[in-house]
Amino acid sequence: MDDSSESVSVDVEMVSLGGKECLVKTSKGSVSVFVCGDQEKPALITYPDVALNYMSCFQGLFFCSDAASLLLHNFCIYHIDAPGHELGAAVISSDIPLLSVDDLAEQVREVLDFFGLKEVLCLGVTAGAYILTLFATKYKERVLGLILVSPVCKAPSWTEWLYNKVLLNLLYFYGMCGVFKECLLQRYFSKELRCGRQGAESDMVKAFRRLLDERQSLNVMRFLQAINERTDLTDGLKKLHCKTLIFVGESSPFRSEAIYMSSKINQKNSALVEVQACGSLVTEEHPYAMIIPMEFFLMGFGYYRHSPFAASSLSSNSNPASPASNLCIAPELLSPESLGIKLKPIKTRATNGV
Repeated sequence: MDDSSESVSVDVEMVSLGGKECLVKTSKGSVSVFVCGDQEKPALITYPDVALNYMSCFQGLFFCSDAASLLLHNFCIYHIDAPGHELGAAVISSDIPLLSVDDLAEQVREVLDFFGLKEVLCLGVTAGAYILTLFATKYKERVLGLILVSPVCKAPSWTEWLYNKVLLNLLYFYGMCGVFKECLLQRYFSKELRCGRQGAESDMVKAFRRLLDERQSLNVMRFLQAINERTDLTDGLKKLHCKTLIFVGESSPFRSEAIYMSSKINQKNSALVEVQACGSLVTEEHPYAMIIPMEFFLMGFGYYRHSPFAASSLSSNSNPASPASNLCIAPELLSPESLGIKLKPIKTRATNGV
C-alpha cells in the first residue's frame, strides 16, 4: 500500500488462500463454504460483510504471518459466504424467495450439520457479525466464542434504514454504480485510507473498487435488504455465555453500536478493542492490531501461537507495524486473569458515552 504503512499490502485479486470450495445445499438454498485446513482440527467459521466474500474480507488478516501461526495452526477455517457472494457467482433467480436474517442464521446451522461440527468459534464482520451473533443466540450450545469486527446488534435506526433504502434503489436501477461503491468504501475504510496523505487513493481502496465491480448487484441487494430488516438482539445478548471479543475502528460508522453491544454482554466474558485510525474493516485495514488481543483471547480456550518466537510479538519490533500502536486497549486485557479465566471489558475513550 502507498499510504498506510501500518496496513497489510496484499493484492486481493491475485492471492489464493488454498483449500477447497464446497457448495452446501440447505433448505434455504445453496451456500458456498471455503474450507481451509485439517478438518480434524477445531472449527472456526467466518462470515463477511455486505458485498464482500471470504477473500476480500479476511485475506488481510489470514495473510499476517502471526495470525496464520495462531489461526491456521489451531483451526480448520470454514469461510461461509452470503448467498451469491462467492467468487464467480451467478445472479440468484428472482423466483427464489428473499432470505431473512433468521434464514441466513439457519443456513449457518445447516452448514455446521453438513460438516458434522458440534461446537465452533465464530469470526464475523459487521453484517456477518450480526448473522453469527444471531446464530449464537439461537444455538448457544454450539458457539464457544465470538470474535466480532465492527458488529451491529440493534434494529436499524430510521436514518440507517432510509440510507439503506436509497442504496437498495441505487443497486436495483443502476447496479454497482460509482455512488454505491463509494458508499461501501466509506462503510469499510477510514478517511485516512480512502484519501491518503497526499489525497491519492490507496492501492487497497483501488483494489476494492475493482472487486466490487465483480459482485452481482442483485445478490448484494438481497443481503443488504435482509440486514436492513434485522431485529434487535439486545435481549439475546444478555443471555450469551460464550466469550466475546469485539474489535471496532474508531472511524467506523458502527463504533457506537459496537460499544453498546459490548455493554450488553456479560462483562466477565467480553472485551472491546478500539483500533485507532481505522474504519469498520479492521481485518483488512489494520489486521496486525487484532493479533495480540486474539492471542490472549484464544489462550482462554487452550490455543497458542505455533512459533518459537511467539513471545516476541509483544514487542513493537515484531511486525512491520506494532499492533499496540493502533490500539485503544486497557492493560487489563494483558493481565494473567484475562488469559482465559476472565476477559475484562476494555475501557475506551467512548465508554463514558454509553
